Amino acid sequence: MMDSNKMTINLALFGMTQSGKSSAGNILLGSTDFHSSFAPCSVTKDCSLGRSCHFHSFMRRGGQEVTLQVQVLDTPGYPHSRLSKKHVKQEVREALAHHFGQEGLHLALLVQRVDVPLCEQEESSPVQMIQELLGHAWKNYTAILFTHAEKIEEAGFNEDEYLHEASDTLLTLLNSIQHRYIFQYKKGNSLNEQRLKTLERIMEFIKENCYQVLTFK
Repeated sequence: MMDSNKMTINLALFGMTQSGKSSAGNILLGSTDFHSSFAPCSVTKDCSLGRSCHFHSFMRRGGQEVTLQVQVLDTPGYPHSRLSKKHVKQEVREALAHHFGQEGLHLALLVQRVDVPLCEQEESSPVQMIQELLGHAWKNYTAILFTHAEKIEEAGFNEDEYLHEASDTLLTLLNSIQHRYIFQYKKGNSLNEQRLKTLERIMEFIKENCYQVLTFK
C-alpha cells in the first residue's frame, strides 16, 4: 500500500521449527511483538501480525522522501512438533487471506539457520508450503533470510565462502529465486543498524519486482 509519501510493505515469515522466524520478525519490527525462546519443541502455534513504527525518510521515490511501515506475519514452524501439516497450512492460508487479501504480500521470507544445512528432505516442507500457498509466481515473491549469521564468522568463513560450500539443495533454491537472500546478524552491529540493513535489502527486492504484490482470496 502506498500514497505519495507513505508506504507499507507486507512480509510473511516461513521456516522450520526453531529456525528463528519470530526473532527475525522482531528485528524487522524493532519490537518484541512475537514470542521467541529456545525450546525443544515448536514455540509459535498461531499466525500473528506485527506492525513496525514509521521509518521517516527511509527512501526516496519520484523525488519525494517516503515514510516506511512494515507489517510482518509470523507463522508456525513447518513441520510443527504438535500441529499437523494440514492444520498449519490451513492456519497460514487463512491468515494470508485475512491480513493481505486485498493489500497483497510483497515478499515471503524463508527463514533458514546458517548452522543447519538445507537438505532435500528439509527443503521439501517449508518450500512446498510456500509454493502451494503463493502459487506459480512464488519464485518472484520469495527470498531467504539466513539467521544466526554471526556463526559464519565464528567458523572462519565469509558470506561468499559459506554460499560456495552450501548444499546443492540450497544452491538450486537460490537459483530458483534469482539469488534473493539476506544474512541477519545478532552480534557486532546494533539491532537498529541490523534492522535498517535488512529492510534496505528487502526494499531492493521489492523494487526489482516493480512493487508488485500477491493477493489472496
